[in-house]
Amino acid sequence: MNRIIRIAGAASLALALTLSAPWGAVFAQGADIDGEVKKIDEGAGKITLKHGPARSLGMDEPMTMVYRVKDPALLKQVKVGDKVRFEAKEGDGGYTVTAIQKAK
Repeated sequence: MNRIIRIAGAASLALALTLSAPWGAVFAQGADIDGEVKKIDEGAGKITLKHGPARSLGMDEPMTMVYRVKDPALLKQVKVGDKVRFEAKEGDGGYTVTAIQKAK
């Protein structure tokens, strides 16, 4: 009987990890940044975000910045005024948003 409980416990853990995987994949490192959409420029593939500290990018102070987006489809997921959580990386051409979602 102990074996059945252990197997069921392992199966439950595997199921929980599987169900949580999509969000984990979006914000894998916990380096997400809280912000607010101030402007969207679909033609240029850019978004202006007012955000708090972005320690993953070496920014310790809140600021408003223009970011490029990795995929222009990301801009269709949000609108001006939305509170968001996003992930960005620094590259040769500046900062790029790699994932974004409306905050809950």
